[in-house]
Amino acid sequence: MAHYNDKAKIRDHYDRVSPYYRSLWGEHLHHGYWRDGRESKEEAQIQLIQHLAQVAGIVPGSRILDVGCGFGASSIFLARKYKAEATGITISPVQVEMAIESAAAAEVNARFLLMDAEAMKFDQLFDVIWSVESISHYEDIGKFFASAAKLLKPGGTLAITDWFKKENLNSGDYKKYIQPVEKGMLVELQTMEDYKAVLCSNSLQLAKAEILNEHCARTWDLCLDIIKSKSFWQLAAKNGRDFVDFLRAFKAMRAGFASGTFIYGLLVAQKL
Repeated sequence: MAHYNDKAKIRDHYDRVSPYYRSLWGEHLHHGYWRDGRESKEEAQIQLIQHLAQVAGIVPGSRILDVGCGFGASSIFLARKYKAEATGITISPVQVEMAIESAAAAEVNARFLLMDAEAMKFDQLFDVIWSVESISHYEDIGKFFASAAKLLKPGGTLAITDWFKKENLNSGDYKKYIQPVEKGMLVELQTMEDYKAVLCSNSLQLAKAEILNEHCARTWDLCLDIIKSKSFWQLAAKNGRDFVDFLRAFKAMRAGFASGTFIYGLLVAQKL
């Protein structure tokens, strides 16, 4: 059975469109977090990772693994602000190159590797494993959480934000609100309770869970404005139906937020 979050399709997608993402969306490839609604998109994106870092209790000098690192912006931010030793991984060779260039320009202690999050291998343990909007792309989240638990130091912290679906969603609402997101964004959404169960089964104790919809929904108002640009649809014409589905999913994301069927959540856990 084909999956929306097919690994080869995801790698190809990000290899092809990452340079366009950065030019139109910026260095941070994730939602913004608005406190009063007057922040710029860039300020809101920084506020999201600041909020996650604060909730996670990151301390100076931490060794951090940024899983699904995108262009490397979180790793660079954490390396600069916390004097952290940051390592970012992604399955996109294009993103690795972009992240290495950005870290060199920022002159921070951050390295980037081509690695599958479901098959992570390191000779060292980490104080923090960090993942922003990446896990819902994975075909087997159980493998990821098991690997993350093994790579954390005792007492280490797993800090994530991700996309979720509402619990006990009926089939009609799933097809109307969630399936178009999964198809276009190359994800398969679980519930926050699903993640909590997997955390617990891997000796990770939940410390904090938050639903951030109220602070993050504005992201998709801005996204819908951005994709009015003809350049995006010209790009879609070049890259085929999958990219058209991706752009159509922007409207589905906004509808998911508005209906409450889509959940943007934060989870922080500690290794027992």
